[in-house]
Amino acid sequence: MQLGMIGLGKMGANMTTRLSRGGHTVVVYDQNAEAIAKSAAGGAVPAASLAEVVSQLDAPRTVWVMVPAGDPTLSTVRALAELLEAGDTVIDGGNSFYGNSVMLGQELSAKGLHFVDVGTSGGVWGLDNGYSLMIGGEVNAVARLSPIFQTLAPSAETGWGRVGPSGAGHYSKMIHNGIEYGMMQAFAEGLSILRAKKEFEFDLSEVTRIWQDGSVVRSWLLDLIQDSLERDEKLEDIAAYVPDSGEGRWTVFESINLNVSAPVITASLERRIRSREDGYTDKLLSIMRNAFGGHAVKKAGE
Repeated sequence: MQLGMIGLGKMGANMTTRLSRGGHTVVVYDQNAEAIAKSAAGGAVPAASLAEVVSQLDAPRTVWVMVPAGDPTLSTVRALAELLEAGDTVIDGGNSFYGNSVMLGQELSAKGLHFVDVGTSGGVWGLDNGYSLMIGGEVNAVARLSPIFQTLAPSAETGWGRVGPSGAGHYSKMIHNGIEYGMMQAFAEGLSILRAKKEFEFDLSEVTRIWQDGSVVRSWLLDLIQDSLERDEKLEDIAAYVPDSGEGRWTVFESINLNVSAPVITASLERRIRSREDGYTDKLLSIMRNAFGGHAVKKAGE
């Protein structure tokens, strides 16, 4: 099957490679000429512009967009909509806000085009292990693209599926990431408690190795933790700074809007934000304790 791939960041490039290995013809474009050349060396067909991508595809055309969420995605999809013809499809596989996907679905539908949003999970491991694909779009449009999804997924039968109309794919990925926040926080807190119990001298690499088989908390996430701890349990070279992609925030906002309590996901997001603070909040708390109760204030460096 033919398709275009716009955006050759790490995930886009890996997806292009997996599709090429699966026998699909992938026409690629990126603002970075080196990224295009690298994908071309792996079997993709290079293009110098969006228009050139479209010109090299047979109708009905399919173009997969993997660029940063927000304005870059919106402008790219809208530019493609001016180049494509009725019956063609644009796929957004990035981490877009679901509301934007609903909007783009409506805009493209008015032009006779199909818009499919694919919430994509799998990270850097997807090239070898396959991706989890949560797909939003019209039933017939998704069905036509099934060979692409079957190639990208862990298998033709597992790890992918249509979850609803345009916007539903990115909405389910948003909630997926919110759950991921909570799981990561629980693992981090539990292992930190074990590490603090000094008299037992826990080997965290060994504990997590044991958990990997038979335990109710066994998971791919645990496998990644165990591998990291086996290489460096002290994590001395890692900064205590945790970014977020934005999807956890969107999940918390949705929980508030829908009156659904989500304390674990909310707390895990707040913990990430706190990791970026300069400590001023905690300094104020210490001063207040001293002011009303005479509690000692620990000075910097003590």
